[in-house]
Amino acid sequence: MAPARRKLPKPEYFGGDTRPLFSTGSMLILGDNLETLPIWVDSESVDLIYLDPPFNSSATYNMLFSHKDGTPAAAQIRAFTDSWEWNDAASAAYDEALRAGGDAARVLHGFWEMLDGGCDMLAYLSMMAPRLVELRRVLKPTGSIYLHCDPTASHYLKLLMDAVFGTKNFRNEIIWHYRRWTGSARSFLKMHDTIFFYSKSDDYTFNRQFTEYTAASLKRKQNYHTRIKGDDVYVTHIDDRGVGENDVWQIPLLNSQAKERVGYPTQKPLALLEKIIVAGSNPGDLVLDPFCGCGTAVDAAENLGRRWIGIDIARLATDVIEERLHREHPGIRYDLRVFPPTIEEAERLAETDRHAFQEWACFQIGATPTGKGADRGIDGVIDGYVQGKRWRALVSVKSGQTVKVSELRDLLGTVDRERAQTGIFVTLAEPPRTFAKDVAETGLGDLRIPRLQVVTVAELFTGKRPAIPAPAGVAQFDLTVPAASVEKASDAGA
Repeated sequence: MAPARRKLPKPEYFGGDTRPLFSTGSMLILGDNLETLPIWVDSESVDLIYLDPPFNSSATYNMLFSHKDGTPAAAQIRAFTDSWEWNDAASAAYDEALRAGGDAARVLHGFWEMLDGGCDMLAYLSMMAPRLVELRRVLKPTGSIYLHCDPTASHYLKLLMDAVFGTKNFRNEIIWHYRRWTGSARSFLKMHDTIFFYSKSDDYTFNRQFTEYTAASLKRKQNYHTRIKGDDVYVTHIDDRGVGENDVWQIPLLNSQAKERVGYPTQKPLALLEKIIVAGSNPGDLVLDPFCGCGTAVDAAENLGRRWIGIDIARLATDVIEERLHREHPGIRYDLRVFPPTIEEAERLAETDRHAFQEWACFQIGATPTGKGADRGIDGVIDGYVQGKRWRALVSVKSGQTVKVSELRDLLGTVDRERAQTGIFVTLAEPPRTFAKDVAETGLGDLRIPRLQVVTVAELFTGKRPAIPAPAGVAQFDLTVPAASVEKASDAGA
């Protein structure tokens, strides 16, 4: 008879209690990391990030570079299954990443040129780029990030990491070497994964690790402990800790009978994650795994006395993690958060953290938040190109229980002053009926879209989105045009 399933704590949905928005303890999140990180993880709060993003490792290499026609398969993209396809969702992600600007957008544009348009590999990179940017936001200045990948896309991910974290902050390319049974092939057997180690600054946490001397090495050092050459005496130093760890790690794969196995096909050894966590953090630090799968990173963090945040979009993954944590750590305490929020939960977000609500609302419509220092009512911007000409939308988010026509007119004045093509007014409260008349009177701009648009949060939950200029095919990206300064729209830094 099969053992009874452990009854786990009931999920505590966001908005279900009065806890602070940003938890200071450990937290498990069910949802897309790109949507949940801005809401529940504060800027510069994480000491160490480990990520092992899913990839279509079962596809042949050439398949990943074949051109696609954009057929819809958004559910597959959003489910983070081990598969990525170039389709409408991927094309939209690519466009949005370019509108965000910055070095990551420039690298993506280069990939588009090099790969000659949309393909599965570009879909994967388009999904990864904004996530790496968001991970940099939450990482402390003293923090570091370890990106785990296989040789299929490692060279592309390295360029993205250079763009987001800076080439000067690259520290190591770690090779995880292992042995496994494999079939015959007309190539050398693949026996390693790659882990890219980057810091956020020159002042980062790093705890050097050591391995024991081999018997032959120790004997050789002892025999030549003191050497005399001419009048000079050389002393060979023997470090009691052993020899410093190098960048090739020989850690066995989990075998089918390993005690730590939980039935997840891509599960990594606990020893691998403990090695990374010891190197990149100290007891009490906060460790983040945004693609936490079966929870090896959070289990290792709990073993080593670190706080942790694990995020996964699959309910199966979070169920496996909870079973694992309660089995290995009886009495463990952590928050469980579930996304997406309901409209009631969005209302609580507006009450508890107005700026976080503004960022959430901006994300829903594809806008880049202008930051907490913004004024003049501008909370986000959307930039793009149509037929080589730049356009801009200014976003104003209102979290209050009432809104005034004067606020709408203020937005129109800023749109005119900054020569933007449209103003998007996002409001939590239902706007007065007079708003419709005011919006209609502003007419259409030169790109044939309304100069003013009003969207309520309730409408966002029904799928409504503002009209923005859309090019035929993929948005153009003109590298010769410098990114417009947010200063013009908001007097605030990014």
